[in-house]
This record gives sequence, C-alpha cells and structure tokens, in this order.
Amino acid sequence: MTDSNDQVTRPGRVAGKTILVTGAGQGIGRAVVEQLAAEGGRVIATSRTLAPVDALAEQFARVESHQLDVADDQAIAALAARIGPIDVLANVAGYVHDGTILDTEPDDWERSFDINARAVYATCRAFLPGMLERGSGNILNIASVAGPLKGVPRRFAYSATKAAVVGMTRSLAMDFIRDGIRANVICPGTVESPSLVDRMHATGDAQAAREAFINRQPMGRLGRPEEIAALAVHLSSDESAYTTGAVYAVDGGAML
Repeated sequence: MTDSNDQVTRPGRVAGKTILVTGAGQGIGRAVVEQLAAEGGRVIATSRTLAPVDALAEQFARVESHQLDVADDQAIAALAARIGPIDVLANVAGYVHDGTILDTEPDDWERSFDINARAVYATCRAFLPGMLERGSGNILNIASVAGPLKGVPRRFAYSATKAAVVGMTRSLAMDFIRDGIRANVICPGTVESPSLVDRMHATGDAQAAREAFINRQPMGRLGRPEEIAALAVHLSSDESAYTTGAVYAVDGGAML
C-alpha cells in the first residue's frame, strides 16, 4: 500500500512513534490521525464504529484500525494487552450533552462521565504502565474551553466532565514528571464537526443555529478540525519535550 502522504522531503515530526487515537472516526479525531500519519507516525485509530477508521487505514499505510468503545473498561484493557506499549496516547473521543442541570437526568450524567472522563481514566490506567516500564510516554487529552476555562450555556454535564479531564491531566503530569511521562491538554472552542452539525439540526433550524454559533465566536467563524490537529502533532512530537501539564486554549479568541 502506498501512503498518499509519503512524499515528504523531511523526516516526519512523529516518525518512529506509535500513537493511539480514540474517537478517530470523524471530526478532530480523524484530523489528528491524518496529520500524525502524514508526519510519519504509526497511528492506531480507534472508534466505536469500525468503518470510518477502516477507511483511514485504507488511505494511510501507517494507520491501523481497531474498534473500541471507550465506555467499556474491559475492551480498553484488552486492546492495551493486544497492541502492547505505545509512545503517545491521544484521548479525543467525546460526547456533548445539551442542557442545564435540570435537563440532565442521571443517565445523561453517567453517559457524559463514562465517555468524556472515565474513558480518559481507563485508557491512561491501561497504557501508562507500559510507558513507565520504558521510561517514556506522552499523554494528550482533548477537553474544551467549556468547563475548565469558562461557563457555556446548556453544557452542565459536558462542562463538568471536561473540567475533570483537565484535572486528571495535570495530576498525571505532576505524579509522573520524574518518570519520563508528559501529559498535556487541548481545550478547543467551537469546531466544525459532524457532531456539531448534528446538534445544529437537532434545534429544528440548522441555519439559525449555525449563525448563532458563528456570531458568538470572536473571530467570526468556527474552528476547523485540522487547526486542533496541528497542535496535537506538536504535542505528540519531541518538539514539545519540555512541555507538560500545559492547558492550551484553541478557541478563536473565546477567552479574550
């Protein structure tokens, strides 16, 4: 198989690294896989639905696909045992619940934490021992500006989970800083993605919803998945070897 991005004139920034990406089937996760593969990484692309990551594996010789439900602790442990040690763990999978606390039923709360927070706990717990054994490892978690950095309307459960992700990332960075482990977190603003489009349509007036999302962005536009992925590549590479415990807002000025 020929990789469509093999025609490069410089060594890839993540060449020689094995990187596992969750939520790789669409949006930010897919863009992260594409850019990491283009930069020479061996990328293990995972998704609850296999077809989208199979398509990535067909496109890129350095991508392999695995089905993974990040809400299933046993499936995560089994995958870690099957593929062995990795250099970088990129937790991208996520779920957005819409509503205030009064709209958030216990099942909504639990699902939000299972996918957004418990999955980060479970994947880190599964893959960290292999990193520690080798004396090096890199964890990259995707959170959000909602929760850790600002309040956002109708994102009660989502904000709580993403604040938890930031807390876990900083704790990992501190606990294992002398063991060769780095951990950083990216907090995107509103990014164009299939899940965002679905939420727009769910309002009953997708065009009005899109305009509302855009109007509240200081830059006057939505973010693009590849803009988040570009930072993910940097943090996955040795360019960022002196960076750990950092929280990066990529939000088009939302925090100004």
